[in-house]
Amino acid sequence: MTAAGVTVALLAASAPSSTPSPPPPQPPPQISDADVQRAVDRLDGVVRAAMKRTGTPGVAVAVVHDGKVVHLEGYGVRKVGGKARVNADTVFQLASVSKPIASTVVSGAVGVEGWAEPVAPNLPDFRLKDRWVTSHVTVADLFAHRSGLPDHAGDLLEDLGYDREYILSHLRYEPLAPFRASYAYTNFGLTAAAEAVADEKGVPWEKLAADTLYEPAGMDSTSSRFEDYENAENRAWGHVQTQDDSWKAEFVRDPDAQSPAGGVSSTARDMSVWLRLQLADGKLDGEQIIDAEALQRTHWPETVSNPPGSPGARTGFYGLGWNVSYDDAGRLRLSHTGAFALGAYTNVTMLPGEELGIVVLTNTSPVGVADAVALDFFDIAETGKVSRDWIPLVDAVYQQQEDAARSETDYAHPPSNATPAQDADAYTGTYENDYYGKAEVVADDEGTLTLRLGPKPQSYRLTHYDGNTFSFVTAGENAVGRTGVTFSEDGKSFTVEYLDAQGLGTFTRSGPAR
Repeated sequence: MTAAGVTVALLAASAPSSTPSPPPPQPPPQISDADVQRAVDRLDGVVRAAMKRTGTPGVAVAVVHDGKVVHLEGYGVRKVGGKARVNADTVFQLASVSKPIASTVVSGAVGVEGWAEPVAPNLPDFRLKDRWVTSHVTVADLFAHRSGLPDHAGDLLEDLGYDREYILSHLRYEPLAPFRASYAYTNFGLTAAAEAVADEKGVPWEKLAADTLYEPAGMDSTSSRFEDYENAENRAWGHVQTQDDSWKAEFVRDPDAQSPAGGVSSTARDMSVWLRLQLADGKLDGEQIIDAEALQRTHWPETVSNPPGSPGARTGFYGLGWNVSYDDAGRLRLSHTGAFALGAYTNVTMLPGEELGIVVLTNTSPVGVADAVALDFFDIAETGKVSRDWIPLVDAVYQQQEDAARSETDYAHPPSNATPAQDADAYTGTYENDYYGKAEVVADDEGTLTLRLGPKPQSYRLTHYDGNTFSFVTAGENAVGRTGVTFSEDGKSFTVEYLDAQGLGTFTRSGPAR
């Protein structure tokens, strides 16, 4: 074992166990049938007000209480400019609400013991940067985002067009934080765990999800394949906000590479079935669809995801595909939000001790609506009134995340005393990167440079900024506006700023331009 491996092993030994203790029993229910009905009666108004305020084109909502669907409704239109209405059977992309669905599938496929299984034996091409961690990381570790992989590891590879196989085989280049002693949200870490479970069963993940959950539960409009969403006659189109704050159906997000983490599509009706199953310990109409003990295990806090910011604040946890928290009464609250910047925004929230849950599906990039509708609903059920204006608070969180990812350099406005660039042929050529693969810099007849990245090269026009630094406008789910491209003085390499957060963004010249 290397010195680094010894260090990681010692850290893991002092870290929390991979099998946490069960949480305390839930207190008696505190929300009455009348309380729930009060919240349901006001739900139409809550949804319509949020849609009017934000311009959100379409929403679908399902509420389950005490084993029954007490609200199931669609609002608005499936696509801006169209007349087709959203209803309970409109198919939406779920984005990261796919994660608690994936943990449901894993629970049904492998039971309690399967969560503790190492991933590597069932996924031969899977390796992390440290050999010891590779051999010890389990399905639960990756579902709980405590493997040590950095935040959103692999997502930029997906944006460049790489498939699941390539991305999972290249996680080995990502630096690692302490194993089981750190939290970082990773779509492709979770995807690797799900893929290992499917490989052990000898079927693709998409079939495992259908065989284990969707078909037995009668979730006939739910799929883990993008093709099924794309071909659905009654589907909601994703929308992004334009500069004048209107909504446009401009992009179609294909999340197949990270299907277990973000690739499920479903309807409010199907999601109400899944809520019933979740709140009934894996049963539907008296039939045990998912093992109860394995499903309950997904609800346990596994790692600290949100340390308290003040003495009076509560710790936020992450379970197995769930955000896990407890209120002042000790009640367990499970939730997850899904968001595609290219046009999907969803929320699921449950109070298992109250046998109460809500799913909110919307067809826009995140602007606060999905979370706010769920928060308003529980506020009204618990106290009879909304505790605060949730939309701007939630929206501000997304804006902060978006702003934090942007470059501190304003590449759109070069300095007035900028140093001229060298001749184009000083930069043109083919380049290699172990993580991001091949790149090419080419020039047109006027010397304008274009950077080509990805397996099916995506072209980015380079704009000169200063000296050997250029910029281009990023694209895709994780776009960050303009980013810098800086060539070395000797012309042997260049670094792409937004690809370099983990020190992986430098490409080395391998030959002349073709």
